[in-house]
Amino acid sequence: MERVTAADYHDIAVPSDPRISPDGDRVAFVRRQPNDDDSYETTVYLVDAAGDGDPRRLTLPEGSDAEPRWSPSGDRIAFTSTRGADDDRQQLWVLPVDGGEARRVTDVVGGVSSIAWSPDGERIAFVQSVTADDREADRDLAVPDDYEPEEHPDPRVIDRTVYRAAERYFDGRRPGVYVVDADATVGGVTDPDPAESGAVTRVTDRDADFAAPSWGDADTLYYTEAVGDDPDDSVEIAIRAHDLATGETERVHTTTGWGADLAATADGRVAFTHAEPDQVSMQPTDLRVLDADSGDVIDLTGDLDRGLGRGTAPQWGPADETLYFATPDEGKTALWHVPADGSREPERLLRPGTVSSATVGGETDAGPESVTVAFAASEWDHPGDAFAYDAAADETARLTELNADYLGERTIGEPEELRFESDGVEIQGWLLTPPESATDTDDPYPLAVEIHGGPHAMWSTAGTMWHEFQTLAARGYAVFWSNPRGSTGYGEAFTQAIERDWGAVTARDVMAGVETVADRPEIDASNAFVTGGSFGGFMTAWMVGQTDYFRAAVSQRGVYDLTGFYGSTDAAYKLVEGDFDTVPSEEPAWLWEQSPTGHADAVDTPTLLIHSEDDTRTPICTAELYHRILRKNGVDTRFVRYPREGHELSRSGEPAHIVDRIERIARWFDGYSEHHDAERALDRPEDDGLTAGEESDEAEE
Repeated sequence: MERVTAADYHDIAVPSDPRISPDGDRVAFVRRQPNDDDSYETTVYLVDAAGDGDPRRLTLPEGSDAEPRWSPSGDRIAFTSTRGADDDRQQLWVLPVDGGEARRVTDVVGGVSSIAWSPDGERIAFVQSVTADDREADRDLAVPDDYEPEEHPDPRVIDRTVYRAAERYFDGRRPGVYVVDADATVGGVTDPDPAESGAVTRVTDRDADFAAPSWGDADTLYYTEAVGDDPDDSVEIAIRAHDLATGETERVHTTTGWGADLAATADGRVAFTHAEPDQVSMQPTDLRVLDADSGDVIDLTGDLDRGLGRGTAPQWGPADETLYFATPDEGKTALWHVPADGSREPERLLRPGTVSSATVGGETDAGPESVTVAFAASEWDHPGDAFAYDAAADETARLTELNADYLGERTIGEPEELRFESDGVEIQGWLLTPPESATDTDDPYPLAVEIHGGPHAMWSTAGTMWHEFQTLAARGYAVFWSNPRGSTGYGEAFTQAIERDWGAVTARDVMAGVETVADRPEIDASNAFVTGGSFGGFMTAWMVGQTDYFRAAVSQRGVYDLTGFYGSTDAAYKLVEGDFDTVPSEEPAWLWEQSPTGHADAVDTPTLLIHSEDDTRTPICTAELYHRILRKNGVDTRFVRYPREGHELSRSGEPAHIVDRIERIARWFDGYSEHHDAERALDRPEDDGLTAGEESDEAEE
């Protein structure tokens, strides 16, 4: 058996966005795997929901596919794809499930996302981001053959509070809602000219931020709009109902939160998410139902001490009487159901591993006792597969084994769950020790401590960190991670325990776990290392400014100066206003004391900084400040910057960068570990010990 390596990332396939057919018999999902150092193959697959037979690929390995969505009749699947395009704009395609070629439905300037079929299967709603000039020239309906977009405005003129996100500047683009005829064909006989035929229709026609289209009946489309005196600086979200027959739009309700998911029914009930506006970043997300006719609202989860998780939107069951939703729950994902009239408290339907997304299907009268739930999940022994839960039989079928060949050749370690106390509060964590093949001695293991981002996130034994944890263990490190206070999945009080104190509270919890595992004979507590990304990067830098316990540290895409972060980030500046209940102009000195840079002069720990140059969530400027302080103080440090990458580097960056990042973490630790015969990374040739360097040497030979 072989050990897991960082370069194995190229061999790992991951499923996402499973969508169950209306009759509950089949599941469509997206499969993603690296193509090469720069790109991924992302295609749609179909598999039987009973687990009979192997999954088959539905779409061609051209471009990048996403969002498979079944038509109400179950005979077609709509999806978005970049196939045939010379840029990254997703367009809408429709594919007959039982045979035939996919048909392109749109050619719009802003790309396509958030697609939703009308109940009669005749139209598809979607979102695209366009400028006022695009609308004026009808490029949001169809792109002219001679159109060549400008790369970016020169100069950029900013008139918004929030003007960039997801690695990109908005450059005057605002997301709007559109509807297209499902039978349209770009460049074909059905619809040779979408702009003239009206195949694509604007639902929204002004500069505002619209999102989350959801159909009621076949002529009623609900969607959200960011509102307030300055919508960029507001957490108010209007829910609007648009009548496609008359063109009239009505504001039916206003909710609050960081975005809102909608799920509507034909009789005018709209399920939506809500978070209290006061210090919104610390508030749990609840599920509510609006009666659009009466205006009455029912809070379905107010008494449930769990907030709805991101990535799995609430949805109606087949009978439109029950709502299904997901929450983080003590290191796993729980799937719940609740009657839409609020007559009973939510009940947990199942609690599998780490679920990235789930959908519910079945016969039209199916309730919680008879639905089928399709979901994508990962657990400690695999990085991800598609599953289907049959509620009637209370059985779960594994629909795929995407990485069977890979896993059959690797030694995978099983983490041990730990429970320990910090300040009288129980904390959950895990310890993964190296496989026997990773070491040739009986010596204790050096310890690598990982800290999650968020700060209001939750780690498990799987998910996006599976490969990194297994790689570090295979290189001889015992890996410890935990969900300190501030994490989700343990109740509202637990999440809010870090109010105005990100650093000290989290550090006490992490160190309580470190001390717990350090007492074990198999752990060498004198050889401990620490790393983390985003908030985990903040905490890594915070901890080396407070203690010399760790031999070396790697801080990734961190926040190092809260004031600099407040001014340079995207909408995440609300974390300062919410979690710290302040702004820089009110308490500048105090925010400096709450920042890692405020304690950087105390750092002696060798610290590697890793950051993405296009990160708009935790912009690189505060990392530059922190690095300069360390350099001027003579601390062993290095600054690694990844071009073309944003905040999602570790999850969806270029494959070569993902591999390089993990290898650099391990190489930095190795150089200060008494258990690894390695020089400091600072003393080694630049690419020594990195996959890129090995490939270059082989090419020269």
